[in-house]
Amino acid sequence: MSLREIVTLPNPILRRKARPVTDFGPALQTLVDDMIETMRQAPGVGLAAPQVGVSERVIVVEYPEDEEREDAPKKLYVVVNPEIKEISRETEMGIEGCLSLPGLLGEVERALAVTVRGRTRRGQPIKIKAKGWMARIFQHEIDHIEGIVYTDRATKVWKPAPDEPALDNV
Repeated sequence: MSLREIVTLPNPILRRKARPVTDFGPALQTLVDDMIETMRQAPGVGLAAPQVGVSERVIVVEYPEDEEREDAPKKLYVVVNPEIKEISRETEMGIEGCLSLPGLLGEVERALAVTVRGRTRRGQPIKIKAKGWMARIFQHEIDHIEGIVYTDRATKVWKPAPDEPALDNV
């Protein structure tokens, strides 16, 4: 495993729709391991392959399943070729940051719940039902593989003040 450089705008790979993964061999396994290590080191709660310069439909997400408990263990999700299959009508505004847009925050409206389908890193089908902040992370990362960054959806974007509380980067 090794750390990969996180690309930032205006790198054009962040604006490209990523290719579907068809080969679940060693190269994909190395990419996934590197993405996990890079996300954790950054630190972030999610990372998409285009953010490390690879135009493939791969995301990693790591966040506590129970947002209410401060000591809740984190759960790691690796989703290859993810798609949002169901989306709640209920939405909420939330503040997002991004490892590929350092030094900015934005207010983005997202669905409160989503159902994501895709494949595991080994090619097995996977279905994830996410709510709250976890749903926001999945929407943010899936946007990345579609060539969309959160500032495209934001109603307001700003540079945080030095005393503004830290935010998990997605």
